[in-house]
Amino acid sequence: MIDYEKIRPYIFKMDCENAHKVVEFLLKSSSYIPPILSYLAKETSIEDEMLLQNIDGNEFYNPTILSAGFDKNGTMLEALLALGFGALEVGTITPKPQSGNPKPRIWRHIDEESIQNAMGFNNDGLSKVLSRVKKVYPFAIPLGINIGKNKSTKQEDSMQDYIELALAFSENSDYLTLNLSSPNTPNLRDLQNESFVGELLKSLREIYKKPIYLKIAPDLQIDEILKLIEVAIKNGANGVIATNTTIDYSVIKNPQSIGGISGKALGEKSISILKEISKIYAKKTTIISSGGIYDAKSAYDRICYGANLVSVYSALIYKGPFLVRDINLGLIELLKQDGFNNISQAVGVKL
Repeated sequence: MIDYEKIRPYIFKMDCENAHKVVEFLLKSSSYIPPILSYLAKETSIEDEMLLQNIDGNEFYNPTILSAGFDKNGTMLEALLALGFGALEVGTITPKPQSGNPKPRIWRHIDEESIQNAMGFNNDGLSKVLSRVKKVYPFAIPLGINIGKNKSTKQEDSMQDYIELALAFSENSDYLTLNLSSPNTPNLRDLQNESFVGELLKSLREIYKKPIYLKIAPDLQIDEILKLIEVAIKNGANGVIATNTTIDYSVIKNPQSIGGISGKALGEKSISILKEISKIYAKKTTIISSGGIYDAKSAYDRICYGANLVSVYSALIYKGPFLVRDINLGLIELLKQDGFNNISQAVGVKL
């Protein structure tokens, strides 16, 4: 078995983006070597009815999904499937390709097991990503597409970018995530207003019939967050992803001056927002918790505070390829300890 703790120091000696490119190359290459994928799947995939949920018409074999950002371009899907995730989210994708912000634009905060990124929606664009997704879709697990606007798109034309993307992926995805909350595209967070969110959801509902989730920033006031969720659901959203990265740099000892922070340092802020959202929306709409989830206990806490699913990214960098297996095995044990037969029974029990 791979001992990731022994490998990690060598990975962390590399520049963050270079390390990601190496990992991407290895994962892409493994898709051409079936024995490697078979080994990974055997070691990581946990199939247990205790973890099975049908949410908004999609079957989730387990509640641990991969956040957008790791596989921006849909190049690693088969290998990531073998790591045991319950769903994969590709993106963020924009209509036109874009290179993102100047480098360096991603940093590790090792003591806090966190990441700070100012990537800026670097991706291959709609056409190339769609062509890759079409080759594997329908996929073995739910495949989400995280969509955003191009940096060059005028603010008043932003809605058209989202509509173009939703239309293109209407037959080649299982859900959409609306990214209006990244801090790394100028003025993007200004779109997190009730008027734009309401009009956007109305328009998307005419062309996209599968689940749509709104991903929110953790830096809004809670009353703003609740109003946005209310408007989103009223106009057709199936739920919310809470939260995106934070620009509250006080959560890190030695932050950079740009970008958003994810990982353990975001955990307290993310779970605080989850609790407030869940007071109103738990078991009434789908809640996906993201930010600072790194083991079975932290995942179970989110579920008990109202999340239906949990989304991870930074923890994969710090914990390695067996993260999902360890979370899911731990969840089964925690469910048994509390006398639950299925994870859906634990949703919101701490509220």
